[in-house]
Amino acid sequence: MNFVEWVLLCDARDHARIEEALLDAGALSVTLLDADAGTPVEVALLEPGVGEMPIWPSVEVHALFDAGVDSDAIAATCAASVGIDLASRGAWHAVADQAWERAWLADFKPMRFGVRTFIVPSTHALPDAARHGDAAVVRLDPGLAFGTGTHATTALCLDWLDGLSLAGATVADIGCGSGVLAIAALKLGAAHAIGIDNDPQALTATLDNAQRNDVQSRLELPGARAIPRAIAHAVVANILAGTLIEQAANIIAWARPGAAIALSGVLPGQAREVANAFSRWCGDLDCVEREGWVRLSGHVATSA
Repeated sequence: MNFVEWVLLCDARDHARIEEALLDAGALSVTLLDADAGTPVEVALLEPGVGEMPIWPSVEVHALFDAGVDSDAIAATCAASVGIDLASRGAWHAVADQAWERAWLADFKPMRFGVRTFIVPSTHALPDAARHGDAAVVRLDPGLAFGTGTHATTALCLDWLDGLSLAGATVADIGCGSGVLAIAALKLGAAHAIGIDNDPQALTATLDNAQRNDVQSRLELPGARAIPRAIAHAVVANILAGTLIEQAANIIAWARPGAAIALSGVLPGQAREVANAFSRWCGDLDCVEREGWVRLSGHVATSA
């Protein structure tokens, strides 16, 4: 099946009404982009407050429809619904059908982290460096859950895990997303991993990826409401600064005294506040920055 896409511009104050009108008119999806991206002044939307819905001042709306729809009728219906002449604000384009995930996968190459950790898509042969006996190879394809190693925060955590001695250890992955960190820990020698996430889709992705890597028998997914247990020799939390600060005590409660800990998903300007939230248990934390993101790491002196 082929599709058509209507791309139009609007102001921040109008985007919600336009999006609703497009969906009511039969849009299969509506995507919002920063219309000013690439200009000297760009606006980043990171970590909104509770109940907030930030949006760019100028929005580019992409609405996808089945091919064959009456574009003039849709434009007229939406314009009448929102009270704005939308026909003059955009244009229609044909979009050929394709396997979207496979198209992304074509650009997803094997990646190396630290000394012996490799993330390799299922369609690729192992790189030569990943063929030696102690290589920790995670087979992972892009999916709906966050975390393939391509983002700097995930890469920082994979580098950190690669530098630990995990033989026989229990590792807690807080905010597990795709499960890449928990699976990598198991491939690096951990005996047991615990994946925590409040998104059911993330837990489904984690289990699926664990099965693809044949480590599901050593992975526990207790759910976000699980009561923390001080059993982990290493804790990695790749979330966002606000959640790290809010959940500091619960994150620490998974760690046994002396456990290694890494915190990521933190912007440089947030690092001090995050470090302060964990200082009562961890003392001073080391800080490593990559591509505008920060990882804090150290050891847990006392449990929560």
